[in-house]
Amino acid sequence: MTRKVVDNSTYKVTIDIGASLVKRLLWYITNAVIFRSRLIAYSALKVGLLKLFGASIAQGVVIKPAVNIKFPWKLSVGEFSWIGEEVWIDNLSNVSIGNDVTLSQGAMLLTGSHDFSRTSFDFISSPIVLEDGVWIGARAVVFGGVVVSTHAILGINSVAESDLDPYLIYKGNPAIPVLERKIVQ
Repeated sequence: MTRKVVDNSTYKVTIDIGASLVKRLLWYITNAVIFRSRLIAYSALKVGLLKLFGASIAQGVVIKPAVNIKFPWKLSVGEFSWIGEEVWIDNLSNVSIGNDVTLSQGAMLLTGSHDFSRTSFDFISSPIVLEDGVWIGARAVVFGGVVVSTHAILGINSVAESDLDPYLIYKGNPAIPVLERKIVQ
């Protein structure tokens, strides 16, 4: 049996970045100096800069230090959502974050990957949707193409590779439902 091997020399960048080279360079510097810094905790400044670079950010959004955002023009964040320290939003495709969403420390939203079944290792990217009331636990990962339905929870260090149903708590790698989420007043 002849086995094929990956040939990275045939790899082509196929993503539509959605911004000019100048805008990308300005964002790269802004992201490195202000967003990824642990020293700058002023959330309102970060919200304003994200809007300046084309993100849709609603009122009451909190952005903690050491956050890394790939492309703000592909980001939408709803009211009173919270983006914790060391969150990485690797949004090569659109990422939509609803109202009252919590992204805990070190969570990762990863829209891009590669087709491991092809010798050319083709790039693939799909959007992520986090509906209202979602909580992504510390160090948890959400892959591209996933919809996390309203008020679902992805537990600490868990990995969501497929859609999560509403009002369920998921844990593990891959994440599986372990409990129903009940919210009391």
